[in-house]
Amino acid sequence: MRKLDKAIIWPIYFDCNKTRQEGRRVPKNQAVIAPKISEIKEAADKLGLENEINIEAHFPRIPWVKSGMLLVEKKEPKEAIIKKLAKQLMKIKSQQAQQLAGKH
Repeated sequence: MRKLDKAIIWPIYFDCNKTRQEGRRVPKNQAVIAPKISEIKEAADKLGLENEINIEAHFPRIPWVKSGMLLVEKKEPKEAIIKKLAKQLMKIKSQQAQQLAGKH
């Protein structure tokens, strides 16, 4: 993938504990608690998006935290990709919660 063909996706875009000013890009009702880069990669894989993970990356506003980033093939506007990933991420998080509830 060439640089122009990629959208950079950061976990903070989907974190319900962050404000829009801190970097959240989705509405709170579509955000999740502390999304991990691996969960975002799983969401991208389930959506069939070509992606590359960089676990060493730092979000520019908080360079002391290694949050990781995902480079996603850009076939549509970045906001559309983020919305799709947010929906898929909510499904993944709810499945994890159900699995945890089933173990207790």
